[in-house]
Amino acid sequence: MEATIQYARSGDVNIAYQVTGEGAFDLVLVSGFVSHLDYDWEHPSSAQLLERLGSFARLIRFDKRGTGLSDRAVGLPDFETRMDDVRAVMDAAGSDRAALFGYSEGGPLAILFAATYPQRVLALVLYGTYAKRTGPDSEYPWCETAEERAGYAAAIEREWGFEADLSRMAPSADESLARWWMARARASASPGSARDLVMMNSQADVRDVHRVGDRDARVEEGRYIAAHIDGARFVELPGDTHVPFWQPDDLVDEVEEFLTGVRPTRVADRVLATILFTDLVGSTERLGALGDHQWAELLERHHQLVRRELARFGGEEIDTAGDGFLALFDGPARAIRCALAIREGLAELGLDVRAGVHTGEVERPRGGAPRGISVHMGARIAGAGSAGDVLVSATTRDLVAGSGLEFADRGEVELKGIGARRLYAATA
Repeated sequence: MEATIQYARSGDVNIAYQVTGEGAFDLVLVSGFVSHLDYDWEHPSSAQLLERLGSFARLIRFDKRGTGLSDRAVGLPDFETRMDDVRAVMDAAGSDRAALFGYSEGGPLAILFAATYPQRVLALVLYGTYAKRTGPDSEYPWCETAEERAGYAAAIEREWGFEADLSRMAPSADESLARWWMARARASASPGSARDLVMMNSQADVRDVHRVGDRDARVEEGRYIAAHIDGARFVELPGDTHVPFWQPDDLVDEVEEFLTGVRPTRVADRVLATILFTDLVGSTERLGALGDHQWAELLERHHQLVRRELARFGGEEIDTAGDGFLALFDGPARAIRCALAIREGLAELGLDVRAGVHTGEVERPRGGAPRGISVHMGARIAGAGSAGDVLVSATTRDLVAGSGLEFADRGEVELKGIGARRLYAATA
C-alpha cells in the first residue's frame, strides 16, 4: 500500500497514522494492544481486511503510542491519554465524526471515546473485546485475577520472540500468517513493552460482533457489552480466532452491513481469473541515463506495446503504476503468452521486464478493482523474478499442461507474507 504514513502531534508524542479508501464516511480502526502500519499490509489476509474496510469507508488507522511507528519511549499511558491520541489523529486526518471499530484491547478505548465524545462518533463496532480485564466478580465473572494477568504478562515477555501469543490470538492460523505475525510483533514492540502494555490494558473496566470459540475474550463478554449499549446488535461468528485479520470476510460482511445498511454479496463478486503483473527492471538507472524527457517518451512506447499485447491476447488492463501493469485474463495460457510477447517486444526497445502469473479466485466488486490473496500472490511472484523472467505459480503451470508452453522449475521460493511456493519460469 502506497498511502503516506503521517504523524499527528498529541501533546509531546508523535502518533503515526495512515488514511486509505474513499468511502462516504470515516472509519477509525482502533487496533489491539500492538500494531504496525506498514507490516499490517504485508500479509494477504490482513491486507484483505484493510482493503475491504477501505472499500466502503475512508479508513483511518494509527499505531498507539509506544507501538509500531509511533513514538516508543513514552511510558505507560492511561486511557485518557490514549483518547487524546485518537482525537489528535482524527483532527489531523480532517475527520469531525467517524465510526469507530475497536477490536481486542482497542474495544474498551473505543467504548470510552464514544461515551466521552459522542458528538464525534457515528457508530461503534466492537470485535473480540471486553468490558473489564482484571478482578472477576458476580456481575462480570469472565475476566482473570490480578495474579493470572501478571502471569500472562510475564509469559508474553518470555515468549515474545518466538510465539508472541499466537496460540491464544489465532490458533487456526497457517504457517504464512505465523511467520508474518512474528515479524509484525517484533516490529511493533519489544518484549518488555509488550509485557507493560498487557499490564496497562489489565486496568480496563468500562462496564458487537464476537467469535464463539475466542480464547482471549469470551463470547459471554460480548453479550454483556451488547446488553449494556442501547441499540446494539450482537453477532456470533463461528471459529476461534481473536484477531480480525485472519479469514476476515465473514466479519467484514457484518461490519459493512451494520455501517452501510447494505449486505455485501461476496459470492457473486468472486471469479476465477489469471493475474498478470509486469514490472520494468532497472528503470531508475535508465531514467538517470536518459533524462526525464527521453525516459517519458520511452515509457510511453512501453505502455503502447503492453496495451497492444493485452488487447491481442484478451487481457483486461486493471491498473498501471509508473512502469508496471496489472491485468486479468480468463485463460492462463493466454496470460503467459502475453507476458512472453511483452518481454520480446520490450527487449527490442532495450527494456528488461519481469512478470508474474497466477491463477486463482479474486474478489471483483462491481465497478471496482480485483482484490484478495490471489492478487497479492501474483504481485509477489512478479517481485521474485529477475530481468527477463516470466514466473508462474504451480497452479497456473498445471492448468496449461498440454498447451505447448515450456517451463523451467525454479524450485521453492519464499514469497513475502505468503510463504514458500514452487515457481516455474516460462521459456517458450
